Amino acid sequence: MSVDHSLLRRAKGGVAFLRLYRWAPPCLSFGRNEPAAARYDREEIERLGLATVRRPTGGRAVWHDAEVTYAVAAPNATFGSLQETYNIVHSTLASALRRVGIPARLAGRPSSRTTTSLTGGACFTAPAGGEVVVAGRKLVGSAQVREGESFLQHGSILLEDGQDIVARVIRGEHMTPAATSLSAELGRPVGFTEIAAAIRAEVVRSWSGRWNDADAPVFESDVGRYADPAWTWRR
Repeated sequence: MSVDHSLLRRAKGGVAFLRLYRWAPPCLSFGRNEPAAARYDREEIERLGLATVRRPTGGRAVWHDAEVTYAVAAPNATFGSLQETYNIVHSTLASALRRVGIPARLAGRPSSRTTTSLTGGACFTAPAGGEVVVAGRKLVGSAQVREGESFLQHGSILLEDGQDIVARVIRGEHMTPAATSLSAELGRPVGFTEIAAAIRAEVVRSWSGRWNDADAPVFESDVGRYADPAWTWRR
């Protein structure tokens, strides 16, 4: 998360980044403004040995394990408004997934908001308008933030579905995640390298300009924030 936030800050200088990565160890992330301390059982999370972090973007909890995580950071003018950017990035991801045989599409009519209510459970509980789905089941969870003249949009593309871990640590009532995964849809194991290559190929085909795929140097202040449990559990 510190790298993603640093990419957002570097993009203010007019550069654009596409970052594709995976998590080691697996991690439970909370949305920037999500009331994690009240919603999730911290003692149970610690008993299970789950790593936690708070994202620089909004939305709800995501379990990061068997997935491709993407991050796009660029000047706001690259794609237009927040909603236009959200839709263009998701359309590109859907096209990339169709390259490997996934009948991905965007859910319904794009809504005016890019996140659902924070009163729910996991990010993958239900798709919002404009999100990437297969037969109505959510495949990609995303969020976007803007700071000045640049944006960061990042999210999870599920290679396998393990989002039920969120239900194990949430307090009170919750909905069963309505997610699917690439492996489930294709009926075979799907790896990080295959999907990352498909995304890069689609970006080269459909996005103009020069996109950097190397990690930018991380600001020390970003490292300190995202490593601090006080930030992770601030709400």
